[in-house]
Amino acid sequence: MLGNRGGKFHRGDRTLGKRRWATHHWIACELHYKGMHHEAMGKGYTSLFFLDEVTALAAGHRPCFFCRRAEAKRFMELAGMETDAFDRELHQQRVGPSSWPTPGAIGSSPKSGDGAMDSGFRQNDGRGLGELPDGAMVEIDGEPYAVKGARLLRWSFAGYANAIPRNSSMQAKVLTPPLIVAILAKGYQPRWHLSAHKGSDT
Repeated sequence: MLGNRGGKFHRGDRTLGKRRWATHHWIACELHYKGMHHEAMGKGYTSLFFLDEVTALAAGHRPCFFCRRAEAKRFMELAGMETDAFDRELHQQRVGPSSWPTPGAIGSSPKSGDGAMDSGFRQNDGRGLGELPDGAMVEIDGEPYAVKGARLLRWSFAGYANAIPRNSSMQAKVLTPPLIVAILAKGYQPRWHLSAHKGSDT
């Protein structure tokens, strides 16, 4: 999937500057949409690329209303909030005192903090995996995994591999922000990379 944070963060030589966002609206878009073309590091915004929507959600990006309108409407209906208010609250979870890892740091330990939200999930406390919905991403022993049915799928840039059984007594650090975990728990079905469906039990 394609994503953006509302701005251009690369220099003329296509290296990144210090900024990583220009707005609190972080979105996840279709990679291909109605023949539109965007140069990843051209004159417009700096594009981000995600393995799949599960990865984008873990990085704190929500569905785009322009190219993914039906999914965006469903997502926000489950959020039960106005979009701008949601994005502002989510942004505090991403960059505030209890911030999550950036997309390039998935698999890193989040900074400590309570991250208290109505969902009941905290970003840095040990969680029994039986409590987490499908599509949530977690860190176990320094490695990133996605929760899917009875399995935990090992995340990598190339896809999911090395699935291990999901045990409710296992403890993990939650990488996906609490607001998004709560939406997944209400039934939102994110898009998975094709590798996630190999030998799937769901």
